[in-house]
Amino acid sequence: MWQVCGSSMETHLSLNLPNTSTKSAKTCTPEEKPKFKPSAPKIPDGEKVDFDDIQKKRQNKDLIELQGLIDNHFEARKKEEEDIIALKTRIEKRRAERSEQQSIRAQKEKDRQARREEERLKREENDARRKADDEAKKKSALTSMGSTYSSYLQKADQKRGGKKQTEREKKKKILADRRKALNIDHLSEDKLRDKAKELWDWMQTLESEKFDYIEKLKRQKYEVISLRNRIDELQKHSKKGAAARRRK
Repeated sequence: MWQVCGSSMETHLSLNLPNTSTKSAKTCTPEEKPKFKPSAPKIPDGEKVDFDDIQKKRQNKDLIELQGLIDNHFEARKKEEEDIIALKTRIEKRRAERSEQQSIRAQKEKDRQARREEERLKREENDARRKADDEAKKKSALTSMGSTYSSYLQKADQKRGGKKQTEREKKKKILADRRKALNIDHLSEDKLRDKAKELWDWMQTLESEKFDYIEKLKRQKYEVISLRNRIDELQKHSKKGAAARRRK
């Protein structure tokens, strides 16, 4: 049994064989299997699906979400700007308060310095007034003392008359001669200061001389006492020697 499946064989047979052979060749070809043909999807009955509407809704949803993000961004940006403005306001307020406090402290320090200066000037004025009062009192006392002492010496001289001067009177006369005349009525304040300094120096000189005389007097007393003790000892020894000679 022949099975001819090629087209070249069919052509060769058709050229050499009669029509009966062609029919027999056709009867020997195998039967062809039916091919699978997919069927088109069936659209369900009812309303038709509008893809454009779905796309628009999706775009609207995306736009709404985007608008929400934009609104949130601007809200956050607005809040940040408000926070920045509030921070700047607080900083300016603190700066103004600090400046005011510094001004208050500076004014207090200025007032304190002014009070200290006023107190210093007042103290200096009081000291100057007190020194002037002291100088006036000293001047009055020296003047009174000089006049009183002069009158006292005059009275003493009148009482003595032509009598012989004692040692005390000689001492008083020497002191009266050494006493310097004041003559300070016509002096100015500066001259009075110089005069007071001169008297103070002179008084220190007198005190120094007095101290020297006292020390000299102490030495002389010590020498006198020492000499007396030696004399007493010599007298005792001489008496003992005389008594011993008498016994012999």
